[in-house]
Amino acid sequence: MRPPPLPALGLFACLAAFAVIAGWNWPGHAGPRLVNVSYDPTRELYRDINAAFAADYRQQAGGEVEIVQSHAGGAFQARQVASGAQDADVVTLGLPSDVEGLHRRGLIGDDWRERLPHAASPYCSTVVFVVRKGNPRGISDWPDLVRDGVEIITPDPKTSGNGRMAALAAFGSVTARGGDEKRAKAFVKDLFAHAPFLPAAAREAGVAFAVENKGDVQIAWESEALREADESGGAVEVVYPPISLRVEASVAWVDANVARHGSEKLARAYLQFLFGDAAQEIFARRGYRPANAEILQRHAERLRPMNLLAITALAPDWFEAQQKFFGENGVIDTIYQPKPRGE
Repeated sequence: MRPPPLPALGLFACLAAFAVIAGWNWPGHAGPRLVNVSYDPTRELYRDINAAFAADYRQQAGGEVEIVQSHAGGAFQARQVASGAQDADVVTLGLPSDVEGLHRRGLIGDDWRERLPHAASPYCSTVVFVVRKGNPRGISDWPDLVRDGVEIITPDPKTSGNGRMAALAAFGSVTARGGDEKRAKAFVKDLFAHAPFLPAAAREAGVAFAVENKGDVQIAWESEALREADESGGAVEVVYPPISLRVEASVAWVDANVARHGSEKLARAYLQFLFGDAAQEIFARRGYRPANAEILQRHAERLRPMNLLAITALAPDWFEAQQKFFGENGVIDTIYQPKPRGE
């Protein structure tokens, strides 16, 4: 068969190009796709962030983008990405140690802290207390949590970033006041003894406390505490202890996965968007402390100034803190007792 004449080839090429363009814009066509693996309490946060990013992408690129979210306890999520059970393009986790662990497994590049602003931390958070209306137990500081008869709701430190940060903040509340590590360890052990059960993740703990009315006090991420208070109609209140821990959420694209997916450019744009003013405002409105100091100051009435310990008060860095407290035979292993929830 003779090849078609050149004009016919040109017409065929034009029709093929039109078909591709029409296909990409046809209703229901899947555009670029990104998988964001995050930790438990950020569902509402990334719903808002993703909508804002999609609108920005639509304006800049003239097309649609799909962001797929995954949420569970932070430690669990990091293990899922490490094992390949979660095929993440980006991780937006609550702790630098979770991202550093993925880096040390070869999934994330050596320069992950340098390739985004603010050492790849778009916001920070802390842990605070949630109490019943009127604070009937008179809880204002960490020692109040271990008084006789007080029941604490806090997540499991083996599965939840919230649980790990509660333990670290409790430990630091002792050493920052001059107590030695032996005394701090005993205090954390006492804290867990006052927990009737250890939920797997932050949101599960919040439901147990604020919805099911379990316990007298909940140790919660600040964002979760504010959300619970807002949604409770006054049934619960937030208490800010004199000392807590500064927790630096960390984000990164997963180099090993974006190379396979061809999604590095989109992943980079998505994470850079988190440091822009639009996303920083969303962080503040959702109860997270944005990296942008001016935006944080505008929300100071809600995100009040606090005495927040740096992780270096407890260990050289976040990864060393993870090993010291939560690694095999670490501090938590010596005092931890699994407490699954009974019927």
